[in-house]
Amino acid sequence: MAPTSRARSTASRVFVVLLVAAVVIGALVAVFLVAEAQRSIRAEAERVTAATAVAFASSPLVVDGLRSSEHAAATRELEPYSLEVIAGAGLDFITVMTLDGTRITHPDDDQIGGIYLGTIPSTSRTLTEEFTGTLGPSIRTIAPVTTPDGDLIGWVAAGVTTESITDTLIRRLPLTLGITIGLIALGVGLAVIARRVTRRIAGDLPPGQLRDAVSSYESIRTLGEALRAQTHEHGNRMHAAVALLELGRRDEAIEILTETSRQSQSLVDQVTARGHGDPAVGALLLGKASQAKERGIDWRVHIEPDTPRTPLSPVDAVSVLGNLVDNAMDAAADSDSDSEDRWVRVSLHPSDDGGIVLEVSDSGPGIPPLLQERIFDQGYSTKPADGNGRGIGLALVRSVVTSAGGSVTVSDDPTMFRVVLLRAQSRRPPT
Repeated sequence: MAPTSRARSTASRVFVVLLVAAVVIGALVAVFLVAEAQRSIRAEAERVTAATAVAFASSPLVVDGLRSSEHAAATRELEPYSLEVIAGAGLDFITVMTLDGTRITHPDDDQIGGIYLGTIPSTSRTLTEEFTGTLGPSIRTIAPVTTPDGDLIGWVAAGVTTESITDTLIRRLPLTLGITIGLIALGVGLAVIARRVTRRIAGDLPPGQLRDAVSSYESIRTLGEALRAQTHEHGNRMHAAVALLELGRRDEAIEILTETSRQSQSLVDQVTARGHGDPAVGALLLGKASQAKERGIDWRVHIEPDTPRTPLSPVDAVSVLGNLVDNAMDAAADSDSDSEDRWVRVSLHPSDDGGIVLEVSDSGPGIPPLLQERIFDQGYSTKPADGNGRGIGLALVRSVVTSAGGSVTVSDDPTMFRVVLLRAQSRRPPT
C-alpha cells in the first residue's frame, strides 16, 4: 500500500485557520464599506437635491420667471442660471416647470417644452424619489414654487443620476480596497506569528498527537498529586506510629497502622474485583482517597465487579477521571457546607450496551444551567486564574471522550458528571 500522507501539524492548521479568518473578515469589511459608501452617497444625493430644489424654488428670479406668461423669455432668463447652479452643486439637472409639468429649463435643450417625467405632488410639498427620466434613473427632489402670497405657480426638480452615484462610488473603491488589503495583511502577519508561537510550543505535532501530549501531562499531573497526597498521609501515619512506639503505646500504634491498611484495602478490593481492571485508574483512585482525606472530604467509591475495561488508553483514562475528580474535590472543598457534609462520589458500572459508565458527583454548590455547556469550552473556567492556567481540564475531557465515541454530560442536585464510553474493541494493527 502507498504510504499515507504526513498529517498537517498543529502550527500549520493554526496558520491556515487564521489566514482564512483574515480573508473572510477582510471580505466582510470590504462588503460593509462598499454598502456603507453606497448608502452614504445616496443619502448625500438626497440631501443635496432637496436643499438645492428648495433654495432654487425660493429664488425671486425663478418666481418672477414663472409668473410671466412668456415661457420662452423665462427659459432665456432661467436656463443660464440653472446651468450655473448645476455646475456649482454637482448635480445632473435642474428642471423648472409650470403647474402642469411643462419644462421651462433642462440641461438638454431638446427637452425644454416637454412634460416632466416624475411624480408631481398633488399638494404644495417637497418630494424626493428615484425615477427614470430622460437622463436615466436618478435621485430627484421636486419642490413647489409659490408667490409671496402662498399661491402655487410651478415646480423645481433637482436630481443626480444613479450613474453619477456609481461613478462617485467607484472613486471611493481604492480606499476601500486599501483598507481591505491592510486588514488581510495584518491577519497574515498575525497568522505567521501564531504559527511560530504554536510551533515553539507544539513543534510539528499534528492536533491528535498534541492532544495526546496534553492528556499525558494532565495524567502525570493528577496522578502525581494523588500519589503525593498518599505518600504524605502514609508518612504522617508512620511518624505518628513510630512516636507512639517510642512512648511505649504499642496498641495505639498498631491501631493507626491497621486502620490505614483497612481503609486502603477496601478500595483495593473493589479495584481488583474487576476481571479486566485498569491498574493506572486503580492507582489514581487510591491516591485520590488520600488527597480527599487531606482536604477534609468524605471519599466514596463504588465499582461494580462486572464493569468492563475502558476503551481509553491508560493515559487518557487517568486524564479523564483525574480531571473530573479534581474538579469535584475543588467544588466540595469550596462549598459552604460543614466538613462532615463535604463529599465526592465516584461510581463505575457497566452500561446497557456493554460499555462503561463513569459518574463523579460532589456536594459543591453546583453549576448554573446557563454555564453547563460553556464549562466544556477551551479556556473557560468558573475558577480564578492561576499560574497553572484554567479552562483546559473539562475541554480535554470532552475531547478525549468524544474522540473515543462516548459522551459526557453534567446534571444538578447534586452536581454530577456522567461519562458514557463504548465497549472496548480490539485494535487492528495498522496496515
